[in-house]
Amino acid sequence: MHSQDPIMSLSGLWQPRIHLKNLHYGSGCVEQHLLGTLPGPSSKVFIVTGTSLANKTPLVRQLEEKLGKHHAGTITGIGQHGPIADVERATQVVLSHPDVDTILSLGGGSPIDTAKVISLRVKETRGTFLTHLTIPTTLSAAECTAGGGYTKGDGVKVGFRAPEMGVSAIFYDPEFARYTPKDLWLSTGMRAMDHAVECMYHPSSSEVPWKALSIWAAGELFECLPKARESHPFDNVVTTRLMLAAYASSGLKGENLKGGMGLSHSLGHALGSPYGIPHGITSCMTLGKVVKLKANESAWSAKQIARLLPGVGGSLTGDDLRDALEVGDRIIALVGTLGLNIPNLSARGVGKDQTFTIAQRALGGVKEGPAFDKVLELLQTLF
Repeated sequence: MHSQDPIMSLSGLWQPRIHLKNLHYGSGCVEQHLLGTLPGPSSKVFIVTGTSLANKTPLVRQLEEKLGKHHAGTITGIGQHGPIADVERATQVVLSHPDVDTILSLGGGSPIDTAKVISLRVKETRGTFLTHLTIPTTLSAAECTAGGGYTKGDGVKVGFRAPEMGVSAIFYDPEFARYTPKDLWLSTGMRAMDHAVECMYHPSSSEVPWKALSIWAAGELFECLPKARESHPFDNVVTTRLMLAAYASSGLKGENLKGGMGLSHSLGHALGSPYGIPHGITSCMTLGKVVKLKANESAWSAKQIARLLPGVGGSLTGDDLRDALEVGDRIIALVGTLGLNIPNLSARGVGKDQTFTIAQRALGGVKEGPAFDKVLELLQTLF
């Protein structure tokens, strides 16, 4: 198939999300600007973070000292995928301090999402949301969405979404990513790649700014992730470029976005919390293969995916299907280049007898049909 028009039909809608007030980036931005983002001179702040950042780095102590009189307390021990027990415990602690008006999340997706849920619970109890400030230390881009959730005891994640759950200020400070393990940094970078790529074939994604920024973000990630493999955590410029690429991959979706992201994300949720697999790893496992599946699924998807090829190091041939399949191959090759240990599902303790359940979860309860069969076939390649 050949076409001179990669956009095909240039019409659509973008409705901006207005909750974010400040996005600071660069080395030292926390030190320079954190206090200036507090909602008032007497604000009280709870820090929400994970065990490793609290116990193995000086970051939490530095934040507590920086906040000074504004620091009301620190909640640690937020586990992967936000277990409900951790979220409920944290919520009760914050609710026991009626003067707290701000929550500061430090870490990856789990503490960031937990802080959003705490803010929602405070709203349900007191009538107002907390101001949410965040310092991300991974590239998962959880700070970019107005949704959060927790994982129930059976491993199934429950999500919530409201515009007011979005963060008020983001601090992309490479000094705070200095303690993030390299493999975690790189794998969450592939999660950001997942956002950028699945934007292209989402039926309600807007041409500007989201698709335009996602094309740019994919190029930045392809260039900088291999550099980070060699330089992390010592190159602050590469670190900051990756942080900004993660934001560009997801931060300007808009309120117009309907439904979830795409099949790679759906598979990530079906594999993630139920089986204890980090979302960065699920993206490494699924994204390249999903891209090839989507390319074969429709001419429109192939055309949209092909637009990524120049940014990821390829040259357009004019054959959309061929170019889109090359994007998938290049994503798979990038995961290999990063040297990440991506065990198959069997090594993760997932039995092949779970394939049907995983496919059903990923497709929202669908149990049969051509799409279901294709997902089953893809899942077989992950064992």
